Amino acid sequence: MPKGDVETYFEDQQWHNRVEGTTQVLSSDDTREEAVDIGRDIARELKVQHLIKNESGRIIVRRSYGREQHSVGR
Repeated sequence: MPKGDVETYFEDQQWHNRVEGTTQVLSSDDTREEAVDIGRDIARELKVQHLIKNESGRIIVRRSYGREQHSVGR
């Protein structure tokens, strides 16, 4: 699996997770909460950042796993 950051995003009326810079969808969920939980687990496993976007595509939360731990935005 690529080592880019994991992004949780909204598209086609569903929430998805993918490694940033790829087109492969790792998961699709009906709720943002489910997608965020899965995205967080993937990011922890890969030791990368987890980027959570709102429905318009703007990053609202950025968390790092495996590097310096911090959270930005809401």
